[in-house]
Amino acid sequence: MQHAIGLDEFLHGPLARRAAVLADLDGCLISGETVLPHVASLMAHCDGRVWIVSNNSTDTAAGLSSRLASLGIDIPAAQILLAGEETLRAIARDCPRARVAMFCTPALRDLALDLALRPDRTSPEIVFLARDTGFCFDDLAQLVALAHRGVPVRLSNPDPVHPAADGTPVPETGALWAALTCAVPGAVHECIGKPAPDMLRRALARAGVLPGAAVFIGDTAATDGAAARAAGIDFVLLRRPGAEIALKSGAVGC
Repeated sequence: MQHAIGLDEFLHGPLARRAAVLADLDGCLISGETVLPHVASLMAHCDGRVWIVSNNSTDTAAGLSSRLASLGIDIPAAQILLAGEETLRAIARDCPRARVAMFCTPALRDLALDLALRPDRTSPEIVFLARDTGFCFDDLAQLVALAHRGVPVRLSNPDPVHPAADGTPVPETGALWAALTCAVPGAVHECIGKPAPDMLRRALARAGVLPGAAVFIGDTAATDGAAARAAGIDFVLLRRPGAEIALKSGAVGC
């Protein structure tokens, strides 16, 4: 099992000098509206070389860039790849003007319209399932019915949770997917979110950097680490928020 380290330890090592430093978002750079320790040092030390590659399926790159700037983290939208947005862009490329049943935030619904996708929960060609913060029982019933009819699902990411600043799990897209597959075990889906390597490869292509000249830092070996291995990129596992508190208090998991 890979040993988790602090971000400060990463910054003092040789991998921080790579041409591209790809970074996860939640649990790595921020937690909610909280900037995590040593992130300011990361941005100063790796100025212009940081790329966010996140399973975030709530925001758009433009919206997230603006929100991060208000927190003191300056990363242009062009250097942010998010699973929700990238999934919508892939749908628009693969199936132009497709009828899509959208289970997502208003920001992503607006992006879908900008991409000429057509919202339709009655006779859709595709289901798009992301982290829908307004998701309710009626939505679940519609989602189950569509999957039962065999409508393919484009899943933004498989994560069941992401960590809050104190380490508390916050429900993610994967939790909604688990509810769906509990009712429709054979639901058909595709997913470009981590642990798939697609977004990491797109980030490298945009940066013009080969895998050996990059490093990926993240807090989850099963998704971040697996994606890095599949893309041929060195991976650094960062210690999760609240881990130090748990260690100092003697708390243990089961």
